Amino acid sequence: MNKTKIALIFGGTSSEREVSIAGGNAVMEAIDKSVYDITCYDPKYDLEKIIHDSKNIDAAFVLLHGENGEDGRIQGFLDLLKIPYQGSGVLASALAMNKAKCKEIYKANNIAAAEDLVFSCFSNEIEEKIIQKLGFPVVIKPAVGGSSIALSIAETREDLKTAAENALKESETVLAEQYIKGTELTCAVIGNENPEALPVIEIRPKPGHRFFDYEAKYTAGQTDEICPAEIDDETKERVQKISIKAHKIIGCKGYSRTDLILKDNKLYVLETNTIPGMTKNSLFPLAARTAGISFTELIDKLIRLSLEK
Repeated sequence: MNKTKIALIFGGTSSEREVSIAGGNAVMEAIDKSVYDITCYDPKYDLEKIIHDSKNIDAAFVLLHGENGEDGRIQGFLDLLKIPYQGSGVLASALAMNKAKCKEIYKANNIAAAEDLVFSCFSNEIEEKIIQKLGFPVVIKPAVGGSSIALSIAETREDLKTAAENALKESETVLAEQYIKGTELTCAVIGNENPEALPVIEIRPKPGHRFFDYEAKYTAGQTDEICPAEIDDETKERVQKISIKAHKIIGCKGYSRTDLILKDNKLYVLETNTIPGMTKNSLFPLAARTAGISFTELIDKLIRLSLEK
């Protein structure tokens, strides 16, 4: 039997490069090598090589995060080369990556999200608008980006200024967002035309982490990830329905993961990820494992969905 030739694409040039490399290595280790012939490519160095090899690539498995990887650019590049890939296309990738635009879509489709204010430069006027509209504490984060990089919770004017300056280094636009203290949840969705939700995960960062920050996400032992989440069945069903709805309205394909906050029995969507992490500590493989899908089986399923698409 001829093996399916897979281009495993990871690394890249964004601030999430190290996370991408960890995910790529994990997939390389777990993928069924009796079925797939794997060639690794790092877009930081190998774009021309992908073009050169394109006629011999059956599908790509993209594990890039952040700019040039999760924002639709690599997807457009692969579309031009007629290489199928797991996950969402150009439009859904670009929309989900831009948290400000994505929130407009949520709200237009009756999906609750925290109040916010978007800005592209920080000034005294912007500072006053944020304080008047959102108060303290307030969440400051890049409108485009992931892995909680440059995300802060500001308690004072001084915090706010520092947080805004840090976020503007990562993104041309920044989101100031109402701080909602509640139960952090995430729900993985898998499928193309008829997507299904996997078991809901509850995220409990350990003391010292006020929220699910970069260190809490990627350092073993810094977060309790409970799957299935310790919430009632009715809430679980609502989380899964909202996550499937978000997946569909953004136009996701293959898979996605939507993060939410539960407060006073109300669910607020934070964001939808079109290339969920695939490291050993990542949430999507945990949800799949809880549903009885091994990491190797998950990779195989995503590749098959890419070829189906």
